[in-house]
Amino acid sequence: MAEVLVLVEHADGEPKKVTAELLTLARTFGEPAAVFLGAPGTYAKAKEYLAQYGAAKVYVAESDDIAGYIGGPAAEILAKLVGEASPAAVLVAATADSREIAARVAARTDSGLIWDATALSADLVATQGIFGGSTIVTSKVTKGVPVVVVRPNSTAPEAAPSTPAEQTVEVALSDAAKGAKVVDRVVEAKSGRPDLTEAQVVVSGGRGLGAAEHFALVEKLADTLGAAVGASRAATDAGWYPHQNQVGQTGKTVSPQLYIAVGISGAIQHRAGMQTSKTIVAVNKDPEAPIFEFADYGLVGDLFNVVPQLTAEIEKRKAG
Repeated sequence: MAEVLVLVEHADGEPKKVTAELLTLARTFGEPAAVFLGAPGTYAKAKEYLAQYGAAKVYVAESDDIAGYIGGPAAEILAKLVGEASPAAVLVAATADSREIAARVAARTDSGLIWDATALSADLVATQGIFGGSTIVTSKVTKGVPVVVVRPNSTAPEAAPSTPAEQTVEVALSDAAKGAKVVDRVVEAKSGRPDLTEAQVVVSGGRGLGAAEHFALVEKLADTLGAAVGASRAATDAGWYPHQNQVGQTGKTVSPQLYIAVGISGAIQHRAGMQTSKTIVAVNKDPEAPIFEFADYGLVGDLFNVVPQLTAEIEKRKAG
């Protein structure tokens, strides 16, 4: 079977859940070959994880230059591997950095690029949601090696323990790859809540909250459940909550076991980012809100009454 190159998504060597999803997807039509790009010494943290999820081979490129420059080094190394390995496809996650890398690799290798795929068949036909997820289309690359950008939480990760072969990749970068340099890094303060895209429970707030300070209701309910906090585009555009917490077509895609939507109407844009959640609970005072059409459970009522009662009841049951 031909190799399928999977760009490892990680934070300082710690693989993210989407990497397991991509490796699982890759196994359906080829031999998963993980490509780990990072600073010196970081691969050791990822080794066991990649083996657990079925990587048959791991290309390891560690260099200060990879971490010190934006996009260019990763794209150059990945494009080089495409030329040497002639893979069946290249899979990357639909994250800000990896989207840029994918576009560069496609341009360098004169290959077709598929954006925001939610599924990929054995014959490399990709499924995509367009117009905010209201229309489903299929696409297939007809030139070069398919470079496919896959939305996180589109594939359920499945463990397939393996003993991958490892190949060290020499890092010799061109001047062009060093066009944009990282001059400073600021570590974002952590809230203690789970990562939004990997959380098993997500509580999101929307326009119905009315103001930024009312997100405290959402946060309290989320903390009671050990959940991550999300927000609709309307709420983030209004400045009520950070944009990195936006769930939707232009935000993050989540697929938790439980999704609670508070004061969110359920527009197509938001639905595209959370509709694969296992159980959806909606709280909205408008009984005609679109979100009730696809929610598993709906609570029609004033969120300022419903949410505090729900939080208090959960706390009571946890204490008892």
